[in-house]
Amino acid sequence: MKHMHRVALVVMTAVWMPVGAEEPPAASDPIAAVAKGHLLLNLRPRVEWVEQDGKTDDAKAFTNRTLLGWQTAPWRGFSSVAQLIDVANFNGSFNEGPAASPRFPTVADPDNTDLNQLYLDYAGLRDTRIRFGKQSLKLDNVRYVGNVEFRQVMQVFTGVLLENRSLPGVQLDYAHFDRIKNVFAQQRQTDIDLVRAAWTWHPDNVLVGFAYFQDQPNTGQATGFADNSNRIVGVRANGTWPAGAAKFLYTGELAQQSAYAGGDPRIDASYSRIGGGIGVGKSFMRLDYERLASNGGVYAFQTPLGTNHLFQGWADLFLTTPAQGIRDVYLSAGTTVWDVALYAEVHDFRADFGSIRYGNEIDVGATRVFTKQVTGKIEFASFQEGDQLAGAARKPDTTKVWVTLIYQW
Repeated sequence: MKHMHRVALVVMTAVWMPVGAEEPPAASDPIAAVAKGHLLLNLRPRVEWVEQDGKTDDAKAFTNRTLLGWQTAPWRGFSSVAQLIDVANFNGSFNEGPAASPRFPTVADPDNTDLNQLYLDYAGLRDTRIRFGKQSLKLDNVRYVGNVEFRQVMQVFTGVLLENRSLPGVQLDYAHFDRIKNVFAQQRQTDIDLVRAAWTWHPDNVLVGFAYFQDQPNTGQATGFADNSNRIVGVRANGTWPAGAAKFLYTGELAQQSAYAGGDPRIDASYSRIGGGIGVGKSFMRLDYERLASNGGVYAFQTPLGTNHLFQGWADLFLTTPAQGIRDVYLSAGTTVWDVALYAEVHDFRADFGSIRYGNEIDVGATRVFTKQVTGKIEFASFQEGDQLAGAARKPDTTKVWVTLIYQW
């Protein structure tokens, strides 16, 4: 079942080729490999409007992202991609972040012109592919590792990634990265090791085991700790099961986060998710419960490498998990009407430690594919505050609207 990117219930491992690209036919020599290559072009103009309690002005952002690159044809198992990124802001009535502004809410889309991806693939070994260089990466449902593709400046990693499919139905992944660029266009040195094994035991049903190690004191999470280096070890089961004209949807996941490589010893928290639903044709509905546990109110489970925009509501008030943790119960549903894909989810947010009700949120989106190259989206998020927390911990009423047009060559 194919839904909007918001659902993203099953995203397999590394995206080896840029979205929308097909690998060109093999070439006879390196020059021919370049000449027979493929143009990569993606334009994404977007208007974002944000109203937030406590800010004197609304944020109004009109930005455009251009991705321009070239993918070579394969030659003796080698192929490569070079891609530039340019993000242009056409007005300045918003806070680019990450520092808080008393006037405008944050729209995390700074001006940026840079080399977005530059990598070399080698597929000359049987059932194996190795990627070297600066690359976008999405693992599973991007909860722990993702490219934060929703923002105009995406997250990219620099290092090596290895994928092996020698065993039937099994995919083994290992990656090491020593540099990361985040959505604020900040470059950070890091030491990341990712280990993952996925077994597709039945079509559309995957069991995954993973261990992610991040030796990086400054992960971007506002925990108050000097060193946030951590490890996450867990298992995930996700899939669909046919039942006549319908499909049962399910997800179950457990993970544990702990201190690693000199990380603060208070880093000790668990994660769990369980959910399910039913899908019929182009429609589905499901109920999920996600818990990012708290370690006695001093630290809560964090996902610093994940695409956190897709979790705990699109208003992005929980990109860093509060120290009291989160218990998120949410209902999601989607369908297609007159070639428009509709999606909605409703959240109830409460603390894992202490009797705190953070609030609730409703998110609604509509996507229309006009042509093979052109897609349009309208999205809306509204968060309503529950118990009012003190100071910077407060989660204020927030409303966001996005209107996006995507052109993909």
